[in-house]
Order: sequence, then structure tokens, then C-alpha cells
Amino acid sequence: MTGLSGAWSAERPRVGAAPAEPAAKMGLGREALPEEIAAWDTDVRPDGRGLPVGRGTVKQGDELFQERCASCHGEFGQGAGRWPVLAGGQGTLRADRPDKTIGSFWPDLSTVYDYIRRAMPYGNARSLTDDEAYALVAFLLNLNDIVKDENFELNDKNFASIKLPNAEAFFDDDRETSEKKFWNKDPCMRNCRELPKVTGKAISVDVTPDGKSGPKVD
Repeated sequence: MTGLSGAWSAERPRVGAAPAEPAAKMGLGREALPEEIAAWDTDVRPDGRGLPVGRGTVKQGDELFQERCASCHGEFGQGAGRWPVLAGGQGTLRADRPDKTIGSFWPDLSTVYDYIRRAMPYGNARSLTDDEAYALVAFLLNLNDIVKDENFELNDKNFASIKLPNAEAFFDDDRETSEKKFWNKDPCMRNCRELPKVTGKAISVDVTPDGKSGPKVD
């Protein structure tokens, strides 16, 4: 053990020693070009940071949506088959089966633009221009009654001023403060709960078969 300890301590830098030299480059590949970085650096933040310069109207978005989106999402964003519903659902979040759409649930418009720009249309991602993405987002705002005028133009200047209806229902994870009083520096790790008690049997609600074998299933 002494030998191991001595070997280990010998490898550790001495106090006041000069900092280690940076590792030599491997000489593989090359630095990414600015245009290559720009092609991947496309995320858009809720405050509008990252938005490209561009514009698009509700009317332009309607034409694009019917041509390139309606086959999956329905003419009015109601969803076709099992494809996602994009509009409606306001007031359903407390229901047993809430409709989580852009207008009823999503907190930030930037998520709509970012997702459309990166991933839509399905099977042909990144085929939309920046202006077309603005137009589609403007149309979706109209479908959800967030903007009423079909001539409304969404652009990089007014984008951050648009607030979605459910934005205030989202908040940062505050468990470090709101639940801190429940934390225990010496948590129980064994036999922390009493043995469970049987409060009812399945037969009392007529769900357990009386016979020894269940019914045959075709």
C-alpha cells in the first residue's frame, strides 16, 4: 500500500507548479466553417433569440398549410387519422382526456417555429424557407384564435410579442425551495413504511372469476 500511495502522490502536481501544457492536436479533420456552423445553429429561444430575418402572413400560411400540411394535420388543424391535432382544445386541460394543442397547452411560440423549421413537413424536413415557416406559424396562430386577421404578418420583429394562452401555467422547477422542508439529511433507508394492509378484495367488486380457470379467449 505504501508503494501505491507513493506512486499516486508522485503523479499529482506540486503546489505552485507550472500548469500542464495543453495536449497537442491530433492533426485530424479541420475546423468547421462559419456557414457549416450556421446550418446547425438553428434553435430559437422564447425571447426570439435565434430567429432568422423573415416574414409571413396568415393568408400565405393558409395556402402552404393546405398544400403541404393538411394531409396529416387536417384542413383546420383537427388532425387526420392519428396525426397530431394542432388547434382547439382550449379549456380541456383539466379533463380526463385533454387536447394538448398549440392554443391550449404549448407555452412558447418559439417551439412552434423551431419545430416546423427543423422537422416539417414530415419526410421532407428543412425544405421550408424561413419566410414559409413564419407564414405557417402565423396561420396556426389564426387557427387557434390567437390572431384574427388573415392579413396579419408575423416577422422577426413582432414574434416575441405574441404570447400563447397557456404560457402562464408553466413555471420553473422549484422543488429545491418548495419541497426543501421535506428533505432529510439522514433519510430512512430500511423498514421505512409499515406493512401494507389489505382493505378490499377483488371478489367484492365482481372482477375475480369464481372458477379455477378464466374464460377462454379466442
